Amino acid sequence: MQLNDLYQKALNLEFLSIEEGMFLFEQAPLTELMLVADTLRKKQVPHGKVSWQIDRNVNTTNVCIANCKFCNFYRIPGHAEAYITDMDTYRKKIAETLRYGGDQLLLQGGHHPELGLDFYTHIFRQIKQEFPTIKLHALGPPEVAHITKLEKSTHREVLMALKEAGLDSLPGAGAEILVDRVRRLISKGKCGADEWLAIMHEAHELQITTSATMMFGHVETLEERFIHLVRLREVQAMKPADAKGFLAFIPWTFQDVDTLLARIRGVHNLTTADEYIRMIAISRIMLPNIKNIQASWLTVGKATAQICLHAGANDFGSIMIEENVVSAAGAPHRFTYKTIQEAIKEAGFEPQLRNQQYEWRNIPDTIEEQVIQY
Repeated sequence: MQLNDLYQKALNLEFLSIEEGMFLFEQAPLTELMLVADTLRKKQVPHGKVSWQIDRNVNTTNVCIANCKFCNFYRIPGHAEAYITDMDTYRKKIAETLRYGGDQLLLQGGHHPELGLDFYTHIFRQIKQEFPTIKLHALGPPEVAHITKLEKSTHREVLMALKEAGLDSLPGAGAEILVDRVRRLISKGKCGADEWLAIMHEAHELQITTSATMMFGHVETLEERFIHLVRLREVQAMKPADAKGFLAFIPWTFQDVDTLLARIRGVHNLTTADEYIRMIAISRIMLPNIKNIQASWLTVGKATAQICLHAGANDFGSIMIEENVVSAAGAPHRFTYKTIQEAIKEAGFEPQLRNQQYEWRNIPDTIEEQVIQY
């Protein structure tokens, strides 16, 4: 294999094989890899702006039986700290989100053994009835799989019911690495790779916009990262022509503070800034049919995320008015609506507020600055 041949293949928006992608990752100088990815960004996202969002991650419950070894957030059923979020709490948090300029809840939680489809459809309907403008970017394939098992139903029936109740889009949560060897080691209680992908394919068939993620830097091999990328683009290639499918891809690094993976297995996140930038560039190159690549400032910090904007990323994600899951494992970084725009400008780009469908929004005239709590 020759680097220049692979660069040209990538610039032609062709699918690179796993072997070709790994060769680029391991052999290409970072500056050349960044240049190819940046050229692709300009081709696929020609407006040149860096988009960002205002939303809030609200957790439906922290009760979970999946027992993921990288999660410090969950509590087992019956735990003294276990909770199910009530409607009064949603009202307070949504009203606050609207004051801070947000238009969306990222609504996720644990695999509660007693919360089935009726629970979620009731919550969705009540939120939409009281706050009709708020968007619900909610649950994720593992939760859909869990609900499906509880109901003895099908993915399609569950997704249709959730959409009818107010689901606007489906996050790419719980992807981790889409290889079952890895999933058995870190998230045995979650759905397998095939089921995760099947649920996303079903969502695309139902015209539900989704996103995709990858959590890396733990027990996976480099080849398994590339298997993950190839499986995502295969599902994207099967979507209906008029469906958006995976509208964005977000790779982020394993956060290891006090996790079972770190304490018991001795697995730590050793991902360097160089490696993360390479993964962003490779994501742009390997996923020519997914338009938006997001840099995870939450896990890698402002400076590395800024460099990623010159390595294929075109999106800075959300300011995350509230985020409890990744932060519980050590992610310390925070932005406000002012500082995220300043960071984008410092990197040499024009910031553009968006919604989950990557449609532009104007910053509300009445927006308030949230107080960051560390």
